[in-house]
Formats: sequence, structure tokens, C-alpha cells
Amino acid sequence: MTDNYPARQDLYKNLLIIPALAFISLVGCSTTTTHRPLEQNTSTSSLINKNDGAYYLDDGPENNPPTNLDKIPDATPKVEPLRKANMRPYVALGNSYKPMTELSHYKKRGIATWYGRRYHGNQTASGEVYDMYAMTAAHPTLPLPSYARVTNVKNGKSVIVRINDRGPFLSNRLIDLSYTAAYKLRILQNGQGEVEVESILPGKNMSQQTKPAPNETRPQQVKNNVESNKVYLQLGAFGIAGNAYNFLSHIQTELPSLSQTVGITETNGLFRIKAGPYPNQMLAQQAADYIIQQLSITPMLIID
Repeated sequence: MTDNYPARQDLYKNLLIIPALAFISLVGCSTTTTHRPLEQNTSTSSLINKNDGAYYLDDGPENNPPTNLDKIPDATPKVEPLRKANMRPYVALGNSYKPMTELSHYKKRGIATWYGRRYHGNQTASGEVYDMYAMTAAHPTLPLPSYARVTNVKNGKSVIVRINDRGPFLSNRLIDLSYTAAYKLRILQNGQGEVEVESILPGKNMSQQTKPAPNETRPQQVKNNVESNKVYLQLGAFGIAGNAYNFLSHIQTELPSLSQTVGITETNGLFRIKAGPYPNQMLAQQAADYIIQQLSITPMLIID
């Protein structure tokens, strides 16, 4: 069986997210790692301990993360084509995984962790660029892309994330959240937390699937602008303006034909790179196919 995610696993070798108190009491125990079992020669000097929890080497939050993360809206479930390339069985860290090949009901409890600046700006398993400030997550077997409601079992807080990456690859981990998703669930302090993950099937009883938990505190969602006919392709979303402009410059250099139609919009501190508008979804999909071929990134269809 071929391993389809070697790059992700190479990064796992140098990444560890672990609660500080757990590390003190369980030195050398591999059950407290997020991505890669703790090496025997790892010492406490390799850990950085800040108010947001403990993490390994150069992972964790940036020095000056945005202050308005609570205002970043949850992911908005929509019907998207599933990536066939992410449906193939694969092996990661010696474990075999068989991804789901269609959207279907999924509900499971387990440990959620998060990944931060170590992966920020890198390519995910779906080909998209990882932004630690977007509402996304990594899961070993859920379809890419798909949507899920993640609820913190301890405090009842709940968010909706878009699954666009593979991981975590340890048997005692269920899902890897973006920095913002983990922040909104209030699991940054310990670096992990018990959650319930339930898949959301766009178009099927959406009102029930996206209904917040009774004691959930959620920011006001941006309204769904499906009524207008402006169709865009979102090529990336960043929490820091500089990263967004760097990526925009890269796109304009690699695809000069997009120079006049691609730009940056800012909503609630999130900088989105969008191309368009396109007259209809068919032409937008044709443009998306071309972008996938040229840049190896998967645009998201947005109706604005």
C-alpha cells in the first residue's frame, strides 16, 4: 500500500503539541503528542511554554495573532465536488487508513488537537494552502473537502469547520483543528480536548445539522448571499494581510491571465484571495480546473 502523504509525515517528525502539565507527569510517553510520538531524547528545553499551551520547536501561535478571532465566521457548508485523489487508501506512520468515498453520516468522540505556524502557508493534502486563521481541520478519513460540526464535550462550545487536510496520524487523535477553530472551542490552553465530530451533509436537513448546541456561544454569522449571481473562486484565505499579498503576488506571477480578475477582500480580519466574478458556475468551474492544473491548488466556489 502506497503512502500518499509523505510530505505531511516528514513534517510530523518534527512537530509536537502537548499540554505542559501532561508533559511534566508523562515524560517519554508517546500518548501526549499530536503528530509524532515523543522521541526518547526529547527534553523540556525543546518545548516552548506560553499562555496558549505548550508546543514543540517552531509550531504554535504567531507572536502577534489577530485579536478578533471570535469574529471569524464558521465555515459555511456548501456542495463541493469531492477529490478522487484523496479517496485512495494510504499508510501514515505505520497505520493504514481507508478514506470515505462519499458524504455520509459520521459521528464520533475523541481527542482534538491543533496545528499552527509550523504548517501555516504550506500545502494541505487537498492541494489548498493551510491558513491557521481559517475555519478548517484535518481528519484521517472524512472526504476532502467536507464539513463537520466539532463540539467541545467539556464546555459545549461548537464550531463548523471545513475538512481540507489529512491527519492527525496517531490512534488516540481524532481531528486536527486550525488555530482559530481550537481558539473558539477553548482548547488552546491545554493543547487538546475531548470533542464530538459530526459530519454535515450540505442540502440535507441543513437547519438541523448546523443548529448550535444549547449552551454554545457563537459570533454572528455572515449572511448567505446566494441570492446574488456573482460567482467567484476563492484561492486562499489568510489571517495576516502580508501573507495574503505575498500569495496574491505569487498567483499573478504564475498566472498573468488572472492579474486583472484576482484580488483581496477583507472580512472580519480574514483576507480572502478571490478571482472573478464569473458569469456562471460552469465558467467558474472551467477556470478552477485550469488553476488546479497550473498551480496545483484547489479553488473554492463562492457565490457572493
